[in-house]
Amino acid sequence: MEPVLLIDDDTELCSMLKDYLGRHGFVVTTEHHGELGLHRALAGEFSIVLLDVMLPGIDGFEVLRRLRTNSQVSVLLLTARGEDIDRIVGLEIGADDYLPKPFNPRELLARVRAILRRTAASRPARTGIKHLSVGGIELDSGARTATSLGVELDLTNVEFELLAALMEAPGQILTREHLTELVLDRRFNPFDRSLDMHVSRLRRKLDDAAQLGDQIKTIRSVGYQLALPAAGSSGNSFASSTSQNREN
Repeated sequence: MEPVLLIDDDTELCSMLKDYLGRHGFVVTTEHHGELGLHRALAGEFSIVLLDVMLPGIDGFEVLRRLRTNSQVSVLLLTARGEDIDRIVGLEIGADDYLPKPFNPRELLARVRAILRRTAASRPARTGIKHLSVGGIELDSGARTATSLGVELDLTNVEFELLAALMEAPGQILTREHLTELVLDRRFNPFDRSLDMHVSRLRRKLDDAAQLGDQIKTIRSVGYQLALPAAGSSGNSFASSTSQNREN
């Protein structure tokens, strides 16, 4: 039975989801106020937090900001707002995924299970430890650590899996469809910008760590590529196998 924290001021929705998720192997605790929800989330008792944006007290974005300073618990953001910017902000702050309201409970269940599968995969492996090294980036999937020129990268589970996927195929173009299914564990939707936002965050963290230039290339209308150091370069110049345009 997986413990879930649901922070939402819609008591009717909370009651429905508590019953529905309970029938699928989850124990749901509910809070209806931002600050009370944050306090419960920081207790470290839950596998995942379902967090509404519109809350009394402090809103869901502020809950997520404060939560991320002390915890890496998985967070699925629930939003009734239709603006893409609100979903982008949630991913920028550190949400693992988002789901706009109204939603089908089956879709919520699928998203929760996908996030928990990624979380389980992020735990240190006992066997088959894999070490990857590309262009100054070092990744150890056993210890779940990643560095760029020796500077440790503070990555979310999604960012770690995304970096690992790119490093396993350096110089190759990985389509958005492939990365969405591999990293986000769901089918690709051309209107869903979640993957692009995760790539943008990962790209920024790599640049902040070592200023090695544009290591992750955007291949317009196709996908992404981890570029290899250009031949004869000092390590801060990267080459793509094809022309590309930055989209985010």
